[in-house]
Amino acid sequence: MTTPTMGPAEPPAGSRAARMRQPLARQVLEAVAAENGVCIRPLAMRRVDVVTGETEIIPMACGATLASKCPSCAERARKLRMAQCKAGWHLDDEPLPDPDPPGDDAKTLVQLRADLEAVRTDAVTGHDVDQIGEVDDLISQVDAALADLGVRGKAAPDSRDRPRRTRSTRRRQDAPDLPRLPVDRRTVGRTFTGADGTVWRPSMFLTLTCDSYGRVNSDGAPVDPDGYGYRRAARDAIHFPKLVDRFWQNLRRAVGYDVQYFACLEPQRRLAPHLHAAMRGTIPRVLLRQVAAATYHQVWWPACDQPIYAPDRLPVWDEQAGGYT
Repeated sequence: MTTPTMGPAEPPAGSRAARMRQPLARQVLEAVAAENGVCIRPLAMRRVDVVTGETEIIPMACGATLASKCPSCAERARKLRMAQCKAGWHLDDEPLPDPDPPGDDAKTLVQLRADLEAVRTDAVTGHDVDQIGEVDDLISQVDAALADLGVRGKAAPDSRDRPRRTRSTRRRQDAPDLPRLPVDRRTVGRTFTGADGTVWRPSMFLTLTCDSYGRVNSDGAPVDPDGYGYRRAARDAIHFPKLVDRFWQNLRRAVGYDVQYFACLEPQRRLAPHLHAAMRGTIPRVLLRQVAAATYHQVWWPACDQPIYAPDRLPVWDEQAGGYT
């Protein structure tokens, strides 16, 4: 004798439950786009013909690197990284050539721009507003002509722009100092010659992680929830990419060349941010430990231990201060 098994009953045709089980048109479009390698969330770019004035909308791929956002763009980026690694990992020379020497036309325009800057300085000293405007227009035309010749960057800082914001580069007193060398324009690491004359250019695999926030069980849950650093874990997850970027900056300044790497970020079982990186060239482990110990990311965070506002005590708008108090 067999016992019949009960399964979920099919909703009646035409009912609300049956309609809710029908796939959405957007889901169908995204599934078809993903199967054919098309971006599922393209960006609409407007292109205007400056001659005819005709306008058309061109969809551009979003360029996401996470499959959860766009599987097609993420797969395209993964294959691109694989091709870049295969083609460039074992190069013995730099793939980027040196810039071409400047031509006579570019030199003439730069000299003209320098003369215009001198005229503008005299006009600013004499408070001649009309002449300042005329000189600014000429300087803009010279900059446009330099750009047409293929000159990259600016010949001189634009004095008409607002003052550039400067930030202090002073390091914290509780952080150790970093060794610093002039950074060469190269990406190839050093070589080693064996006893038989063979030249080797080895690479390194580096792993970086944050400190533990507390012991966890096999499922990742904290052993002691009251003593687990939830707040520190959240802050580390938010600012870990910036910290990693600062680490590579410090490492390149410490070794004296543009270190190239392929890396991926992932959370550990204890949810601590984790970085795996394959680096071209070898770096002394002592130096890596020094750079890791001296790398930090300065973050201002307001005090959030004590609640200040509550439903019965809301902030008050101050007309004189122009904000809430």
